[in-house]
Amino acid sequence: MNSAWSLAGQSVLVSGATRGIGRAIAQECLELGASVYFFARNAEQVSETQRVWQHAGFTAFGLAGDISDTAFCADLVQWIKTNGAGLNAVFHNVGTNIRKKLLDYDEQEIQQVFATNLMAPIHLTRLLFPLLVPQKASMVFISSVAGLTHLRTGSPYAMTKAALHQLTRNLAVEWAGQGVRVNAIAPWYTQTPLAETVLSNPDYRAEVLARTPLGRIASAEEVARAAVFLALPAASYITGQVLAVDGGFTIHGF
Repeated sequence: MNSAWSLAGQSVLVSGATRGIGRAIAQECLELGASVYFFARNAEQVSETQRVWQHAGFTAFGLAGDISDTAFCADLVQWIKTNGAGLNAVFHNVGTNIRKKLLDYDEQEIQQVFATNLMAPIHLTRLLFPLLVPQKASMVFISSVAGLTHLRTGSPYAMTKAALHQLTRNLAVEWAGQGVRVNAIAPWYTQTPLAETVLSNPDYRAEVLARTPLGRIASAEEVARAAVFLALPAASYITGQVLAVDGGFTIHGF
């Protein structure tokens, strides 16, 4: 395989990699030759996911923990160091949402969304920076079109995603001198267990499809390929960008 389109010999970190988009990203990286470090909250799912990938002949190492736990983030970074790896790419995929109108949230719910979607990635990103510089690594935030336009997903969720977009732009400039690239993708509805909770409503699904020029829901693999592209050597001159992976949703006018 052309080295510009390969991750052979590289090490990557994927958060929330036991299901949905995160799992698809990790799978894509493995198939492109990378060693994958990954984490998620559910220890049983982490263990089973690692078993499946290692049985298939891939190099994958999982750790169970919550990104919003600062102590876990410190342990995660030390774990990667102990395994002797720097990082060539990091995929920030973990996120959460509570779908309500703004006045219906309580303070704790707002804090929960902000802590998981924004503050935790900021904290972990700061800890990971020393592992990124030697490899001139790439960082990709998995965001949402909710950070680009109005959706019925809840204002706190949308605000955290918009903030990730600005963090992407700022870090791309701050870290360019060290050769670290920073980008984000902004998916629209994707066929994942989390999205299925709302897409299972046939009327709502029809409304989503009506607003999507390509007329279908994305697969997790389609979204993952866009994210992984941004970490490939082939994308070496791309930084500070937010790529909408949305079937045309964000440009669909009347």
